Amino acid sequence: MSNTPLAERMRPTKLEDLIGQEHLSKPNTFLYRAIKSGQVPSLILWGPPGVGKTTIANIIANEIKAPFYTLSAISSGVKDIREVIEKAKFQMGVVLFIDEIHRFNKSQQDALLGAVEKGVIRLIGATTENPSFEVNAALLSRCQVFTLNPLGRPELEAMIHQALEKDILLKKKEVELKETEALLRLSGGDGRKLLNLLEIVINGLDEDTCVITNEKVTTIAQQKVALYDKSGEQHYDIISAFIKSIRGSDPNAAVYWLARMIEGGEDVKFIARRLVILASEDIGNANPNALLLATNCFEAVKIIGYPEARIILSQCVTYLASCPKSNASYIAINKAQALVREKGDLSVPLHLRNAPTKLMKDLNYGKEYKYSHDYEGNFVAQEYLPDEIKNLKLYEPGNNARENELRKYLNSRWKGKYGY
Repeated sequence: MSNTPLAERMRPTKLEDLIGQEHLSKPNTFLYRAIKSGQVPSLILWGPPGVGKTTIANIIANEIKAPFYTLSAISSGVKDIREVIEKAKFQMGVVLFIDEIHRFNKSQQDALLGAVEKGVIRLIGATTENPSFEVNAALLSRCQVFTLNPLGRPELEAMIHQALEKDILLKKKEVELKETEALLRLSGGDGRKLLNLLEIVINGLDEDTCVITNEKVTTIAQQKVALYDKSGEQHYDIISAFIKSIRGSDPNAAVYWLARMIEGGEDVKFIARRLVILASEDIGNANPNALLLATNCFEAVKIIGYPEARIILSQCVTYLASCPKSNASYIAINKAQALVREKGDLSVPLHLRNAPTKLMKDLNYGKEYKYSHDYEGNFVAQEYLPDEIKNLKLYEPGNNARENELRKYLNSRWKGKYGY
């Protein structure tokens, strides 16, 4: 037992003992009722590292008493999947847990499809990546997706106190917990990493009474904890520095952080996907070619893979970092969505409505609509917003060469209506 990490020793076996994820674990929630009734569907658990995905899978296995198989997408293939499915044909209610299911390729995911559809197995997949991108649509449609929330300070500190009070090995030691900030910061919201770091620190303190301070935690962690953990805090810190370097138009820093991720074994698609988002969010119409290049980069690295994908990533990163920046489109959609939530479903003006039936035509649907291409310059002024919000400007072009041209064009058409 002494060789078992603290996080594993403290893993709860009942839903009531789970710290965090109350939206899933409280009575009357869907998952709670499903587990208590034994009617657990195939499901995907999506959330950051160390927030309870594997724990929930183990709780399900413990509570419903069904045959339970575990595979890791890192080390398992189609052969392993088929072996489990074959065994499941002779058992009732088999649950198959696949950790990091986003790492399965299409053929591996397809191997699961028939068994899930026929109910031969109940699949539980865990992923840190958006399942809409990483799980086949056919498989995803047959699973219930549950989103797990990041753990906050109260939950993380509760995990520390629970371990000190209940773990059979830590209870034998005299521990004084003076400060927790370093433990929380270095674990980056990852509960598993937090507990294992706590144990490393306690074992590293050669004292009768283990006094845990920020200074001692930092010193021991620097000596014994790996500098890059692609599923932990470094993963998020480095991608943050990477994105901010590109946004700040520093190709030198951007390509350095890119190299850090590549050398750390970061998933090539993870990097490329964030470049696509950045191209639209931070560059947008200041240079529309940025989105085209980033999208092509994403498709290219999926085909090429490492090591050559590093060259494609470097080209895209240095280009994006060297582009003029604008977040005008990002701000515009934020404003528009906030307006929709505030105003509700405003009526579409009659002249903009479709009129496929005689009744709709009789009700003047589309009657006053002016077809832009029938007018000089393919433009005619008319109202496109609901009456309640007419003249409201949501898109403000950025102050750069390309968007200044857009502003000039819009002003020539709308004659100052929207304040362009």
